[in-house]
Amino acid sequence: MSTERVGLYPGTFDPITLGHYDIIKRASKLVDTLVIGVAMNPGKNPLFSVEERVEMVEKLTQEFPGTNFEVRPFNNLLMHFAEECRARVIIRGLRAVSDFEYEFQMVGMNRRLNSEIETVFLMASDQHQFIASSLVKEIAFLDGDIKKFVSPETANRIVERVEKIRSEKV
Repeated sequence: MSTERVGLYPGTFDPITLGHYDIIKRASKLVDTLVIGVAMNPGKNPLFSVEERVEMVEKLTQEFPGTNFEVRPFNNLLMHFAEECRARVIIRGLRAVSDFEYEFQMVGMNRRLNSEIETVFLMASDQHQFIASSLVKEIAFLDGDIKKFVSPETANRIVERVEKIRSEKV
């Protein structure tokens, strides 16, 4: 059995925010390999395709030289994906009490599916507690400045996508 500590940080990452970036940076210090699982989740009506989201996450993780990252899309049960990745721990970020209530339920279900995989919660840094991908998209659609919430490249991609969507509606 391998002694490598593999962690899984799953999410939709539509778009990836500075809050996600913070959790990735901190989680990478806890494991030997961090798999960032990009959920396909078409039910959330994503702004970006899964391929685009994987690309954005890969670009962001290039900023951490010497850290072992894998960015992989997934469209199955989280615990099955964790098993495929050989993850022994799932990393989740928490922003508020409402996040905890949802995550608490998920941990209970996941423990029943595989009690060998632990879940670790990282609290969002105080400057990122309020950032949510859905709010970033809403601000962008209302012509607000999103540069404080996402990387410059991600901000440009969001603005371009919003403009494209608007032009298609005309």
